[in-house]
Amino acid sequence: MASKELKLSIEHRTKLGTTGAHALRAAGKIPAVVFGHGTVPDHIALDAHDFKELLHRAGRNAVVTLTDGGKKPQTALVREVQTHPVTRRIVHADLQRISADETITARLGIVTVGVAVGVKEMGAVMDMVAHEIEVEGPANRIPEHLEVDVTALGIHDHVTAGDIALPAGFKLLSPPDTLVVTIEPPRTHEEETASAEGAEPQLVGAEPATPEAG
Repeated sequence: MASKELKLSIEHRTKLGTTGAHALRAAGKIPAVVFGHGTVPDHIALDAHDFKELLHRAGRNAVVTLTDGGKKPQTALVREVQTHPVTRRIVHADLQRISADETITARLGIVTVGVAVGVKEMGAVMDMVAHEIEVEGPANRIPEHLEVDVTALGIHDHVTAGDIALPAGFKLLSPPDTLVVTIEPPRTHEEETASAEGAEPQLVGAEPATPEAG
């Protein structure tokens, strides 16, 4: 399904730097930059609540129409979102100017569908090796994610980036042999026992032996 086109109100920033950014965040806004199309980057501010809702509803590949009062709207794509390492609050965003039908690159998340027969009937384990792949296609038809049906996968079966069906008009940029999903055999009792026995026991509170006086 293609990303939804949404509107987001912006305002231009006049105070740049750390002090200006702190003041914006304290006012419930996010400092951001809009770049691309060979023009000077715009330093803007976004409403923190509205931007968070946009990401929740449409994902990071959403085409966004940026409105600024009576000025000509800009069409942009969210390219990077920086969050605070502790609070996870959004602290900055980068957006790229685009045309609605422009060809762009995007990283799309992979969502598995179904339960692999190897997992369901043979006790195997599904390993998600890659969580996203890079593609190229029209900006106004970038899907929110790509689905991979793993139902028929047995032990030792796998899915590579080249196996994933892309929407019409899209091209894979990731190496086709990139492993995305693998079905690994279950660990045997002997392997689990050997792994447990291989661990060095740790004595808590034990004191080192005192060498005898010679």
